[in-house]
Amino acid sequence: MFSSPVGMRSGPSSVQSAAQAGLPHAEVPGDLRARVEQALADEPEHPDPEVRWARTYHESDSPFGLRRFLWPHRYRLAAAFALVAAETVALQFGPVLTQIGVDDGIVAGDRRTLVLAAVAYVVLLAVATAAGAARTAFTGRLGARLMERLRVRTFAHMQRQQMDFYTTERAGVLLTRMTSDIEALSVLFNEGIVNFVVQGFTLAVITVLLFNYDPLLALITLAAAVPATLASSLWFRRRAAADYRRVRDRIGDLLGDLQESLAGIRVIAAHDRREANVAEHRRVVNRHRDANLRASRANSLYGPGSEAIGIATQAVLLAVGGTMTARGRITVGELAAYLLFLTAFFAPVQALVQLYNSYQQGGAAIAKLRELFSTAPTVTDRPGAEVLAPVRGEIVLDKVGFSYGQGSGVLHDVSLHVSPGETIALVGETGAGKTTVARLIARLYDPTQGTVRIDGHDLRDVTVTSLRSQIGVVSQEPFLFAGTVRDNVGFARPDATDAELHEALDAVGMNEVVERLGGLDGVVHERGATLSAGERQLLALARTFVSEPRMLVLDEATSNLDLRSEAQIERALDVLLAGRTAVIIAHRLATARRADRIAVVDGGRITELGSHDELVAAGGRYATMFDMWESHAEGRRATSTTTAAPDRHDEDP
Repeated sequence: MFSSPVGMRSGPSSVQSAAQAGLPHAEVPGDLRARVEQALADEPEHPDPEVRWARTYHESDSPFGLRRFLWPHRYRLAAAFALVAAETVALQFGPVLTQIGVDDGIVAGDRRTLVLAAVAYVVLLAVATAAGAARTAFTGRLGARLMERLRVRTFAHMQRQQMDFYTTERAGVLLTRMTSDIEALSVLFNEGIVNFVVQGFTLAVITVLLFNYDPLLALITLAAAVPATLASSLWFRRRAAADYRRVRDRIGDLLGDLQESLAGIRVIAAHDRREANVAEHRRVVNRHRDANLRASRANSLYGPGSEAIGIATQAVLLAVGGTMTARGRITVGELAAYLLFLTAFFAPVQALVQLYNSYQQGGAAIAKLRELFSTAPTVTDRPGAEVLAPVRGEIVLDKVGFSYGQGSGVLHDVSLHVSPGETIALVGETGAGKTTVARLIARLYDPTQGTVRIDGHDLRDVTVTSLRSQIGVVSQEPFLFAGTVRDNVGFARPDATDAELHEALDAVGMNEVVERLGGLDGVVHERGATLSAGERQLLALARTFVSEPRMLVLDEATSNLDLRSEAQIERALDVLLAGRTAVIIAHRLATARRADRIAVVDGGRITELGSHDELVAAGGRYATMFDMWESHAEGRRATSTTTAAPDRHDEDP
């Protein structure tokens, strides 16, 4: 997503620094340096991709299927199949030339015919090799383009999904869709579909030639091979389809468990749960192994069984063909050609057996991807949705109700009016519905009842992009990407200048920390692992500052910080909130009392609304919460004073 940290925008590179220091070839051996320069000279241009992404899903080949997916590339596939035909015909004329060489050359004593047949054989082999090489290169490039398109389509579809999708889907399962499922389809295309056509066309050509040589032998071949092969294939199809679907499910479980373990490694280590985690992962791996073993057992019966059918058929035809040759019905050369054709006949059958195995795996992957693509985003632009003009910041919730999925309601008949430029704080117990209100305002979800309006516009009637470009959201646990400070602070505005980025960092008091990291090109590790909680939150605030939002939603932005970090963030918030409408979710009442008004959320309803002084004077739920908070604060101050007193006493002479 972001440029590599190695590609810094300021200062010399390591190679330049080494060269300036007088190191020979920047510490790179001369021969290796020449090879590197040659590789760079041969490297093709990689222009920035043209991104065409729409929030509304408009794929013409939905629902997803292999035929619909390949249809736009039908002409390229036709060219590949033409190369297949040329390769197959060239290869299958070999037995014909063998028959001519035996009957008209060896038996007839005509050396010229024998030499011509041998030369023609070599020429056809060269033609088949050239056609095969061209076909492999052509289909390889086509397969790479198809897989690129599918990966981008899958990623784009995931980007369209809303928060409810990621609440129910495990990250590891989604990784499976992007990795092993698409890889299975890649194998199916590169080694399956084209090879299926190769082998199928080979069978068709051989069958025609067999009937041309002797219809009776051809009928015996088909009668001995086809019914048994068809019966075993139907059994394998029924068995393998379920087995490989189970394998894909187990791969999803495996990657899901792995992803969760890696993301929670600090918690695992802190609670010394490594051994138990390994045991749990072993159980997941064992289920994956069992699913693979079940699929392998079916394949172990199908593959050797088909091979046995082919050997038995060859034995029967050798006896029948030998008898016909002895009686003079066919020549020795025709029998030799027929046996070569028979060997070539069962080679495609064996290949098709293996291809069917790939087809079953690819079919299971297609089913999983079809299931993913059939999941429509829950928050989309309505047909004719308008672009939201620059807002003043008036927010109205009108009898709003909401529930997650099929569960019980989270919000019930919530009505709230926030004036332009006003700061309102939402307080209440955990699970009361505060965060849900904030998510509805940012339109991360749509209400199940009632309406949410900004400046009189129902949020469902405006485009999502025009809405969210004017709302800054800072969550309780800010997410930082692996990249540079520039990447993270300028995330919402990639075109922001360095001066604008420094201005945002200065506004939140992060310039000193950023300079310690190495400036705007300083490396930020995944999730900001090397930064403190306060520093991560300040970078998130700077990112919001750069986006220049007209409204703000702060979801407990100071709840997990120490007092010093909280004070620094409060100062940053004063800058960020100036002149903007803001909705603040606060557990700490010190944050809430800074707001113009406070709404108490209890049981999915707003039970109290007013300023801090008004709510304290009313003696309701907020007053009780404030008394408890003050008592707790006084207790902390008393503890601090008691702890400090002996130190002063010890210092007295």
